[in-house]
Amino acid sequence: MIVCIPDVLTPEQTRQFRNMLEDADWEDGKATAGHLASKAKDNMQIPATHPVARQVGEGIMRALTVNPTFMSAAVPLHFLPPMFNRYSGGQTYGQHIDAAIRQIPGTGHRLRTDLSCTLFFTPPEDYDGGELIIEDTYGSKSVKLPAGHMVLYPATSLHRVTPVTRGSRLSSFFWVQSMIRSDEQRSILYDLDLAIQRISGALPEHPAANQSAIQLTGVYHNLLRQWAEM
Repeated sequence: MIVCIPDVLTPEQTRQFRNMLEDADWEDGKATAGHLASKAKDNMQIPATHPVARQVGEGIMRALTVNPTFMSAAVPLHFLPPMFNRYSGGQTYGQHIDAAIRQIPGTGHRLRTDLSCTLFFTPPEDYDGGELIIEDTYGSKSVKLPAGHMVLYPATSLHRVTPVTRGSRLSSFFWVQSMIRSDEQRSILYDLDLAIQRISGALPEHPAANQSAIQLTGVYHNLLRQWAEM
């Protein structure tokens, strides 16, 4: 399941965070890549321990925890703190799959990467290329979103970033361990949650619709009890 989430950050937050990130210290992205990934990876990153990375990352996390679409689609249990990359001058990231297990920086804790997230900071008209290409069951999906918007997709997916041939592409990337390990089960719960919201919103005073929403909510939580890992 690939979910594009609009307006994770407000325009003001997006501008403020982008300015902070552009003035931070950047390093070769290969510093955080594994052996195979380093052959495909050509970008710049801000060190995870950099104060700006931590400050902007905390702002992103606060925004996500109150975003109903993200919470419904991800059913999050643990987050890896957001990281930040930049592509320019033809830089690219070839086809790869994200590591299954990652350690949270500065701790002994590890998480399973169920979901990959990319949050865009640069308006699409400011650069050429830089599309995130995600391979899923139905083929390739090209993603290039407005600033402040985010895409959420299974970390099991093959994906790549096409070369940025004009301007620069600044974004945040991070991973989520979901309470629901299976992408198929997360998709069922997400569709069910959307249906409940639509019924409740369309006919809020209709007794039959209200009863249906209550019954579907019960189904949702019973599935969550069966499938959730804590």
